[in-house]
Amino acid sequence: MAFHFRSMGRPMCRPPRRHPLACAAQAALLLCTAPLQAQTAADTPVQTVTVSGRSANASASIAGFGDVPLNRAPFSASVLGLGVMQDAGIRGIADLTRLDAGITDAYNAPGYWGQLAVRGFTLDNRFNYRRDGLPINAETVIARDNKQSIEILKGTSGLQAGTSAPGGLVNLIVKRPVDQVSNATLGWEQDGSLSAAVDLGARDGGLGWRVNAAVEHLDPRTRDSQGSRSLLAGAVEWQATPGSLLEAEFEWSRQSQPSTPGFSLLGSRLPDAGSIDPRINLNNQPWSLPVVMQGQTGSLRYTQALAPDLQLVAHAMRQRLDSDDRIAFPFGCSAENDYSRYCSDGTFDFYDYRSENERRTSDAADLSVNGRALLATMEHRFSLGITGTRYQARFQRQAYNWVGIGNIAGTAVVPPDPTLTEENTHRDERSTELHLQDAIALDAQWTLWAGLRHSRLQRDSVRTDGSRATSYRQDFTTPWLALSRAIGRQALVYASWGQGVESEVAPNRSRYTNAGQALPALKSEQFEAGLKHSSEALDWRLAAFDIQRPAWRDVGNCDVDDSCSRQADGQARHRGLEAEADWRSGPWNLRGSAMLLKARREGSLDPTLNGLRPTNVPANSLKAQAAYNVPALPGLAVLGYVTREGERMVLPDNSVATPGWTRLDLAVRYLWKAAGYRWVGRAGVDNLADRRAWQEAPFQYDHAYLYPLAPRTWHASLQLSL
Repeated sequence: MAFHFRSMGRPMCRPPRRHPLACAAQAALLLCTAPLQAQTAADTPVQTVTVSGRSANASASIAGFGDVPLNRAPFSASVLGLGVMQDAGIRGIADLTRLDAGITDAYNAPGYWGQLAVRGFTLDNRFNYRRDGLPINAETVIARDNKQSIEILKGTSGLQAGTSAPGGLVNLIVKRPVDQVSNATLGWEQDGSLSAAVDLGARDGGLGWRVNAAVEHLDPRTRDSQGSRSLLAGAVEWQATPGSLLEAEFEWSRQSQPSTPGFSLLGSRLPDAGSIDPRINLNNQPWSLPVVMQGQTGSLRYTQALAPDLQLVAHAMRQRLDSDDRIAFPFGCSAENDYSRYCSDGTFDFYDYRSENERRTSDAADLSVNGRALLATMEHRFSLGITGTRYQARFQRQAYNWVGIGNIAGTAVVPPDPTLTEENTHRDERSTELHLQDAIALDAQWTLWAGLRHSRLQRDSVRTDGSRATSYRQDFTTPWLALSRAIGRQALVYASWGQGVESEVAPNRSRYTNAGQALPALKSEQFEAGLKHSSEALDWRLAAFDIQRPAWRDVGNCDVDDSCSRQADGQARHRGLEAEADWRSGPWNLRGSAMLLKARREGSLDPTLNGLRPTNVPANSLKAQAAYNVPALPGLAVLGYVTREGERMVLPDNSVATPGWTRLDLAVRYLWKAAGYRWVGRAGVDNLADRRAWQEAPFQYDHAYLYPLAPRTWHASLQLSL
């Protein structure tokens, strides 16, 4: 049997375990040596706790229209601030699914990099992530310690990105210097994870600096998953003259931890989630090794005022990711000749998978002019620029070797086989993009929003042995257009249309008649109409969307040479309704979001495919958060989080589905002053009822996987500032 396998990013084995006291000592050392300085109002915790951060009044810079507040913007986006993420216990990309109904899981293996789906489309970790607006590769663990906020743009993103999946974009906003900040934090999570972090910075005249450092011993509820992570990041700025600003920042991070493979169907049967221990890690062999992900990122940004309403921005960044991807990997059932699931008796084939010394390097630079101008009595808010990117991925040969039979109880022991038997694939990409955006105020109520991005793309790939080389170039233009009308000072109605694009090449294998040929660019498009309202006590938003994305399919048998071709075949169409509300009254803050989604396959030459739902996409989701600031004890807040998701299809033929589920999380936050210091204590429990359910059902590598909800987990932290 032949397998075409690529780094699936899975778990690894057991790293040398450090005693928790060693980590606690290291954390205490950081606290004692941190110079505590006065904290600015921008970073000082306040007594009133919210669960939204008033995101309607925030702006999403990733959209490209400057500081336009979300309640006045003709698109859907979320901005999650630092305080909101801290109170919700957001520790990684995968945790963002708790706060927004439009964002769901998409193969989030614990111990590996996170993946998100927005409006039912899985974001591409290579192309759908930005860092302060510049493209990065998110095939790594993204640290939160030095991020001030996270922006999530929903819908087609052809205006903001050369190529990307149509769900949207995630933009990471890095912490920058403020007047003064000095925080030290200790954290604990069940079973024995311990963390320590410091956030220090100040401004003096035209100079500013900020440093973030964090260490963590990882010992989660999942067994055989101990590991560690660390981060060091810094940012400086220099304002030589009132009209100029030079900013530089860097980040170094490392995580070493075994990842957790999923469970699966047992023959044709969906196993009862209540009978599965969610703490089991099937990657628990004595020879299992951790997944190690290390990243280094640095950027330089220069802003120069050219006139009172005109500025030039030059921004450049480099990112280097180094990874060792290793796992004892369960895959398929050779005993029943079915490699899409596990065996009926709960056994599966075990493989020793290793892809070491992976290196991914990304370079990006953007030069743009932004400003306002009055033309033909109409005000224009415009941005014009050019973006260049370069991406290079280098790998070595990999191991993917059958080593025996495992079982879902996690009791089997099999021998290792690290022999490098499989080739890997080097990749190179260059792109140049010209972009133009303009918001034209037609009168006091009406605004026309327009944008255009032209991209030139060059992509090359070759196997590590020099075989199966591909090379192609494409040019494409992606427009975006919206019209909005302000209704008084509190409401906005809008309609928008835009395109996005993806690029693909037919596999360079002899079975394909079009092997190695570039396929026509996949141009998706989205129509959206929405209504927004914002007042002192209530913000709400309603949006209807329709996204159409061309689909590709292998047509033919694909079992002998020249037996099939990869070609366009119909489309994936996602139509839905999103609603969001944020209400504040006295000590209460309530926020909720809901999404109803009809995702279907349409127009396929194979009529049996039409009308099918995509795998791992819930038809509905509801996320609700509440905060109650206890009047009798100022500084104390009680927070609650409810997550509800509907059923998900497990198999492409829709013959099996996982039931929907609901999870409740609770937390408290208490702020007080003592001994001249400001203290913030947080404690919480995730999955309070210890609910057992299948959280997601990704169909990856032609295999159905099932990931359970994490068991009840307690966590706490203590933050200190002067």
